[in-house]
Amino acid sequence: MRGFSMDELCEAMGASVSKQAISKYEKGKMLPNSTVLIQLANVLCVSIDYFFKPFEIQLEGIEFRKKSKLSVKQQNQIEEKVLDSMERYLEVEGILNIDTDFTNVLADVIVRSMADIKPLADRLRDCWKIGEDPIGNIIELLEENKIKVIEVEAPDSFDGLSGFADNRCPFIILNKHFPPERKRFTAMHELGHILLNIDPALSAQEKEDLCNRFASEMLISESVFLKYIGCNRKDISLQELKDIQCQYGMSIDALMRKALDLNVITDSRYKTYFIKKRRIEWFKKEVEKNRFPAECSARFVRLVYRALASEIISFSKASVLMREPVHRLKENLNLV
Repeated sequence: MRGFSMDELCEAMGASVSKQAISKYEKGKMLPNSTVLIQLANVLCVSIDYFFKPFEIQLEGIEFRKKSKLSVKQQNQIEEKVLDSMERYLEVEGILNIDTDFTNVLADVIVRSMADIKPLADRLRDCWKIGEDPIGNIIELLEENKIKVIEVEAPDSFDGLSGFADNRCPFIILNKHFPPERKRFTAMHELGHILLNIDPALSAQEKEDLCNRFASEMLISESVFLKYIGCNRKDISLQELKDIQCQYGMSIDALMRKALDLNVITDSRYKTYFIKKRRIEWFKKEVEKNRFPAECSARFVRLVYRALASEIISFSKASVLMREPVHRLKENLNLV
């Protein structure tokens, strides 16, 4: 999780422990004494309890995209962060007896082409009762529907990924530093990977394209988009797109792509847009400006405070779950 090699861990501990000793700790051939254990916890930014808890879940379906520029070390780092976060998330849900069973309402349809996407997006909107209005907070929407959303510190080359814990609890991982529009699109793209039963005969790129179309349709439906923009346009004003961006949380680039996909503009017009963006600096800045409010995952924290306020868990347990000091939890609890 910290991204340390054994040598870097030894250095961070002031060379008080050898690389060989750390190797033996990892392999279970030797146990650290209490002094070393405290040092390890401090350097690795975890509680001492972390080293004694059993890891009870397994992650499945995690796939880093083939074009990902992450090193193996960075991929392992992200996977460990996800495992740790999911362990703590599922633990607090278990403490509160919250039902985590997830049902994929789109599993019965095999997706073979772009034509399959709109009906499935419409069905999901009906099942989740979200209609065609703008989705104010996508992360909250996903978590309300039993899909865990975890934001991690990661390089800019990492957008997100999805998978299942114990083959039953879906999760979506997002880069916490990304702007709102990119984070929202990535979340819906990964939702496509979770829900869409895509024909395995399709290529990896075709699967990505289908998930992109699904994300676009979930963020703003075809019918709503055409109502705003029209069915056929030679030119579209930036102001029109900015207004839609502010309401629906979708980037200008993604909106222009949607216009192309729905044949509102021609391929030539779409290419012209990107040529202008490359050549004119002020236009590029205006197009890439973030205009939608930031959103983040808050459900896990909410559940921990619920368990704390209900006196189901102690402050020390809440501290272990949240990785926050006890005094800060006491300051924030504020019972009413």
